[in-house]
Amino acid sequence: MWQERGLVIVNLIWVINGKKVKQTFLVILCGFLAAAIASVNSRENLAFTTTKSEPHAVAQVETNKRQIALTFDVGWGDTLVVPILKVLKEEGVHATFFLSGSWAEHHPDLAKKIVKGGHEIASHGYGHKNYRSMDARSIQNDMMLAREAIEKATGKTVTLFRPPNQKYNEQMLRTAQAMHYTVIASSVDAGDVSASSEKEILENVTENVSPGAIIRMHASDSAKLTAEALPALIDALKDEGYAFETVSDLLQNAHTESRLVK
Repeated sequence: MWQERGLVIVNLIWVINGKKVKQTFLVILCGFLAAAIASVNSRENLAFTTTKSEPHAVAQVETNKRQIALTFDVGWGDTLVVPILKVLKEEGVHATFFLSGSWAEHHPDLAKKIVKGGHEIASHGYGHKNYRSMDARSIQNDMMLAREAIEKATGKTVTLFRPPNQKYNEQMLRTAQAMHYTVIASSVDAGDVSASSEKEILENVTENVSPGAIIRMHASDSAKLTAEALPALIDALKDEGYAFETVSDLLQNAHTESRLVK
């Protein structure tokens, strides 16, 4: 398209020069053509700006208030959920838990404890698969299995979705959109699965947090230091004046900053 437009512009200038039009008119025309190119550039750039109809993932919200959302991905294991829930209760913090459907199916008692603690339930897919390597039908089936398993275990309707390992592509986002999910990414990753110390987790969050942040942590057994690091982390964020919201409350209280994931 651009090559064709460029050829038209060059041809126009060549014809004008061939007819020996006055130099002042040529300058005006070139200015007009430059403005047209800039306008086209602007329109093409808009293709990368999200609208409500485009598939997108929400990583953070725009807000002047010092509000943040603490989220936990849960895919396997049964030893860390209870200690994490205990800390959250003691700190008076409500979080959003993204549950794997297969995990909820095998641990309905723990899923119910999360609900009982007043926390928000969301979907993390069913089989912890890489959606980037799956076709649309397989993605939809996995999402449907997860929704059914989570709602059966918790009695809650899930409207938020985060794919396993935050593996996004446009096909996955469009499928989630068709299923009326709001896809949630994160702006801060605690790195609690790979962290070698509680201090590292604390620094990963406090050095990157800002108003409207969505913080990603884990309540799976692979994140062995999460429960131990959580009290100091929450206290540090409170000391900085942050208030904790569920993701849904954060979205309702502020303007979302959405982005198209290519």
